[in-house]
Amino acid sequence: MTPTAKSLILDLLSTMGGAAIPVRALVRAGELFGVGENGIRVELARLGARGIVERDERGRYRVTEQAAAVQSHVRAWSRVEERTTAWNGGWIGVHTGALKRSDRRAARRRRRAFDFLGFRALDPGLWIRPDNLRGGVAEVRRQLEALGLDAAAIVFALGALDDATEARARRLWDVARLRASYRAMREALAASERRLPRLATERAMVETFTLGGRAIRELVLDPLLPEPIVPAAERRALVDGMRRYDRVGRDCWRPFMRTHGAPNHRTPTDSRLMSGDRDLAVAAGGLP
Repeated sequence: MTPTAKSLILDLLSTMGGAAIPVRALVRAGELFGVGENGIRVELARLGARGIVERDERGRYRVTEQAAAVQSHVRAWSRVEERTTAWNGGWIGVHTGALKRSDRRAARRRRRAFDFLGFRALDPGLWIRPDNLRGGVAEVRRQLEALGLDAAAIVFALGALDDATEARARRLWDVARLRASYRAMREALAASERRLPRLATERAMVETFTLGGRAIRELVLDPLLPEPIVPAAERRALVDGMRRYDRVGRDCWRPFMRTHGAPNHRTPTDSRLMSGDRDLAVAAGGLP
C-alpha cells in the first residue's frame, strides 16, 4: 500500500526519537513513494495546525507529545515478548456498558486501545484477554487509558469461567490465521532480505519501508496470546526475523538520512497501524 503524505510524514518523524527532521528530507522521501512536494508541505501545515507536529527554530519538524503513548507502544515491537508472563488461566475484563455510545471519537479511541492490547468482545459491553501481560490488571488498565480508553471503564480480573464460556473465550481469536500470518511474514522477510542486494538503493528503501512496516504492524497489534492458545515460539521467530530485517533496513536508509541532515535513530517503517488513513497520530489522539 502506498503511504499517504500524512502517514509518511508521521512515520519518518517517529524514527527520530524526539529529534527533528528537515523538510527537505521529508520532501525527498515523498518523491520515493510518489508523494509530491506540495502534498508534503500542505500536510505538514495541517498536522501543525492540529498540534500533531511542531516546527523548531531551524525549520525542522518533530512529532509532539500528543502521540507519545502510541509511539512508545509502536517502538517497543522488538520487545513484545518482554511484555508477557506465564498464564495461570485467568482473564482480564473491561466493562464498557455504562459508557456513552454517542461519542464516536471516544468509541474510536476505545476500540484502538483494545486493538493495541489484544482485547476481544466476549459479550456486548464486555471485552477480555488472557491475563498474561506483565503488571497484571493495574498495568493493563494504565496502558489502556494511556492509549485512549475512557477512565470510567471498569478493568478487572476475571476467572472461574464455566466450561462453555471458557471455550467461547478462547475462540475469540483466529489462532489458525494468526499462526499462518507468522509463517507468511517470516518467509516474506527472508525472501526480501535475499532480494535486496540486487535492488537499486531507492527500490530497496521503498521495499524495506513497506514490508518492514507490515511486519511491525503485525507485531504491534499481536494479541500476545499465551500458550497453550498459541505456540509462543512462532511469535518469537517472527520477532527475530524482523530484528534482522530491521538492521538491513537501517543500512538501506542510513545514507539517505545522513545526506539530508537527519541521521536516523531507528529504521523508517510504515506505521499506518490501522486500515485506510487511521495513522499513528489519529490512533494516539482520537482525532477525526
